[in-house]
Amino acid sequence: MGQPHEGDEAGDRSGTGSDKPALGVGMVGYAFMGAAHSQGWRTAGHVFDLPLRPVLAAVCGRDATAVRTAADQLGWAAAETDWRALIARDDVDIVDICTPGDSHAEIALAALAAGKHVLCEKPLANTVGEAEAMAEAARAAGDRGQVAMVGFNYRRLPAAALARTMVAEGRIGHLRHVRVTYLQDWLVDPQFPLTWRLRKESAGSGALGDLGAHIVDLAQYLAGEPVVGVSALTETFVRERPLPTGASVGLSASAGGHLGPVTVDDAALFTGRFGSGALASFEATRYATGRKNSLRIELNGEKGSLAFDLERLNELSYYDGTEPGTRAGFRRILVTEPDHPYLEAWWPPGHGLGYEHTFVHQARDLVHAIAEGGRPLPSFADGLQVQRVLAAVEESAAKNSVYTPTAS
Repeated sequence: MGQPHEGDEAGDRSGTGSDKPALGVGMVGYAFMGAAHSQGWRTAGHVFDLPLRPVLAAVCGRDATAVRTAADQLGWAAAETDWRALIARDDVDIVDICTPGDSHAEIALAALAAGKHVLCEKPLANTVGEAEAMAEAARAAGDRGQVAMVGFNYRRLPAAALARTMVAEGRIGHLRHVRVTYLQDWLVDPQFPLTWRLRKESAGSGALGDLGAHIVDLAQYLAGEPVVGVSALTETFVRERPLPTGASVGLSASAGGHLGPVTVDDAALFTGRFGSGALASFEATRYATGRKNSLRIELNGEKGSLAFDLERLNELSYYDGTEPGTRAGFRRILVTEPDHPYLEAWWPPGHGLGYEHTFVHQARDLVHAIAEGGRPLPSFADGLQVQRVLAAVEESAAKNSVYTPTAS
């Protein structure tokens, strides 16, 4: 039932040379997120003193040649072309789901039923109904000793984790405002092809699910409370795009001559309210010309403020409103000290980390939860809460921005 097992030949791929019990990882999907997750699984045991030894047992994809190439490049011992076969493997203890959203529920439910632990990329599902079924299955599996976690990797940024600690400690007092934006520009060109991310049947939604899921989760994580209602606008700026001529790679693809309809949003703009009465504003777009991966969040409280910018991801801005005005001001906290979150195992102070390290930290936290019998965060229940917010945004936008509570 997804329990760690003794090392085998495939375990040599982990490179740790450890006699710790092996934790066999099976991953479904090998593109952008699959490569990032592979980096995390490969690296975590080399940097942190883990109680179990992650072993990259098998990776799965539909194209036999492509998945075998990916396995060799990313460090996986075996390749499969059927995710059901991957779940059935005796050397797979945890199933890592890095596929488009339309397959998350089916794979996760099957893996949990088979006794495996599960890591699922965000957003948890394409619909609230799917997410509810997944959360219930994860709850029942938890009673059997299995763990299930959603891959909201930005929680694993040391600066974000430090901000959460400071909010929980009351450093900014009672929360008043949260404002957050996530801006990209990879769809500005109207000739960019109609990849799966632009089809509702595959992606569920557009910028809302792709980027909005991240900022909703990050805002709720830092605030320590859920969004209870929203008022929203969404827009699709380019409604037809050229059909792709081949497989997409990351955020790039080749276009053909025929056009197809874009069935998701290009941008989402919404306000929200937390249960405490704090107000929030959110913007997610893939049409912010010149912005490549710009995520910024600010929290204002009665006693201070915190601000974080992903383009300066080793820094946290803090304003202490209890200081005299003569010397008060935002100050930069360089989050590279060994007693900052996750940094005890990395480099000397001042030597910053990057985007890829969030996936190393994700693997670290998940391995500890499995070994210690804990329930890792963000849970499938957290993923369901985000899904409910996204659904409320779509409902509000369809009703001319009427305020819409998030269902519970």
